[in-house]
Amino acid sequence: MTLTVEAKTQLGQFSLDVSFTSEQGVTALFGRSGSGKTSVIRMIAGLSRLDNGRITLDGDALVDTSRGIFQPPHRRRFGYVFQEARLFPHMDVRKNLNYGRWFAPKSGQPDNFDQVVELLGIGALLDRRPGRLSGGEQQRVAIGRALLSAPRLLLMDEPLAALDESRKSEVLPYLERLRDELGLPIVYVSHSVAEVARLADRVVLMKDGRIEAIGGASEVLRGLSGEPREAASVLTGTVEEVDEVHRLARVKTGAGILLVPAEQAQAGKTVRVLVPARDVMVATSKPEGLSALNILAGTVESIDADGDAMIGVRITCGSETVLARITAFSGGQLGLTVGQPVFAAIKTVALERR
Repeated sequence: MTLTVEAKTQLGQFSLDVSFTSEQGVTALFGRSGSGKTSVIRMIAGLSRLDNGRITLDGDALVDTSRGIFQPPHRRRFGYVFQEARLFPHMDVRKNLNYGRWFAPKSGQPDNFDQVVELLGIGALLDRRPGRLSGGEQQRVAIGRALLSAPRLLLMDEPLAALDESRKSEVLPYLERLRDELGLPIVYVSHSVAEVARLADRVVLMKDGRIEAIGGASEVLRGLSGEPREAASVLTGTVEEVDEVHRLARVKTGAGILLVPAEQAQAGKTVRVLVPARDVMVATSKPEGLSALNILAGTVESIDADGDAMIGVRITCGSETVLARITAFSGGQLGLTVGQPVFAAIKTVALERR
């Protein structure tokens, strides 16, 4: 399934001009608040109009300003999950979920109520009203309602933005299951590096109403030239074993072996590891006596000034690239040059299971 967006529009003083495609998996619209992400997803949903352009899904024109085509939201059959759950307070969870089924096609659709309930872990909540649910529980119910409308595409506009960190951690594993088990295409709006690294197959980086980069999560997050403080590496690996005593997982990646906090890790599982560039130290000889458990050998690939008297150092480690952000003074003291053998020391606490 392929979604194509070519849109130009003027929103007051704000100008939007974007062009991208979204296919199977999760496409993240990523950028700071005010970059135009929500405006784009509302146009895809049909909640906002564009001045010029077209939006198609597998060749079906949803919008084409040159031909005067504009399909209303209900005909597009897209599920939409907002920042707030927007559940009906006078209905219990079961009735809120069943409300979504009213929008599903009346024929040819399987009864997947039980599957959705199990997928989102909300079976024990069916008889409760929204006022008796946590924020994370409410958002899972909202996702379930959207899924039960049998959407062709799921649109998620910062669905975790209103949650605290513990509630986000509660919901994220369910979003991963949604991505991996249903195979439903998702367009996911977020300004969170951690969410994008964990969920996205493809990232569309936006800034000031324009697209700055499109690519895989690792490629785009490493190249955050406009937001160097957010730059990170995303390494994919396989859990080899889990140390339950120290709650660490041993993960084999293309860059080498990493020890990662073992929250919900299982041997044999494929995971993503987010390594923020700001939490990588660079050494010209193998460090000893450090609390950092992860030390990767590599070679300096490039050195780039990124402002604020800082430099970004790309280090080739095995088949992967690890990005470090250090002071220009430190780089000068180390005498860093392209092609030089170095070691990247990473704090274990900076790694997140993905």
